[in-house]
Amino acid sequence: MQATSHVLMIEPVNFGFNAETAVNNSFQKGVGDDEQQKALAEFHGLVSLLQKNKIDVTIVKDTEAPHTPDSIFPNNWISFHAEGSIYLYPMFAPNRRLERKQTVLDAIQQRFIVTGTVDLSGNEMQQRFLEGTGSLVLDRVNKIAYACVSPRTDEELVQDFCRIANFDPILFLAKDEAGVPIYHTNVLMCVADQYAVICLASIGDKTEREHVIASLERTGKEIIDISFQQLNCFAGNMLQLMNADNEKLLLVSTQAFESLHADQIERLEKYNRILHAPLDHIEAAGGGSARCMIAEIFLQPK
Repeated sequence: MQATSHVLMIEPVNFGFNAETAVNNSFQKGVGDDEQQKALAEFHGLVSLLQKNKIDVTIVKDTEAPHTPDSIFPNNWISFHAEGSIYLYPMFAPNRRLERKQTVLDAIQQRFIVTGTVDLSGNEMQQRFLEGTGSLVLDRVNKIAYACVSPRTDEELVQDFCRIANFDPILFLAKDEAGVPIYHTNVLMCVADQYAVICLASIGDKTEREHVIASLERTGKEIIDISFQQLNCFAGNMLQLMNADNEKLLLVSTQAFESLHADQIERLEKYNRILHAPLDHIEAAGGGSARCMIAEIFLQPK
């Protein structure tokens, strides 16, 4: 199953610009005052949109201490898998490592059946990082993990994850229009059940680009290519979900949606209805968008 109706979201209490992540996240920009209040309003708007469309949202409110300004992006440090496993990931920024809070794990275990935990976080001691489904864009049905190698996505750790989880890795390098390495794979691509949204121009090496295309085509995905300008609007940071009525939905930010061309929207709407919410302040200060705010839960409910 590629899409789920159960998701985890973390309600922020100290959201703001994170200098520790800005060193290799070119999407982050300094914004004005009241970042927390503006982000909180956008967070609740997204939660409301999901709940109105019959997505089950497990909300965990962050804690004041320790200070975790990026806690709104849980998909980077935790993922949930249909066989019952939780994976914990090594994080580049020291203050993001503090997001692995027991309150979150307890909330999940209260509602879902967890059969085991795979903890990769110890690799932080060797300065090796793999930031969850930011680093890994998973084709869960075909067991393929797409990953662009970066300071936050260690090639050997991708191989380790794939060996443990029984996925096949597709590794490549990707850069933005200025030639800066893209920090997370889920900024440039989204894999859904029958299509993939991807900025092919970001994969500069022709052989690597053709390898990604061949994998997507072999698994029956329609490829919807996006431009660098659309990538900068977080149009690659999409996530397909399935609601309680088994209706497929595509979640994006309003900025991302408005960057799409009419023909791209038409192609996407062949497969699913599109939901979008304004996330301008979260995108500017945090350098992440709708997909980053969602940790999909594939565990069995209790």
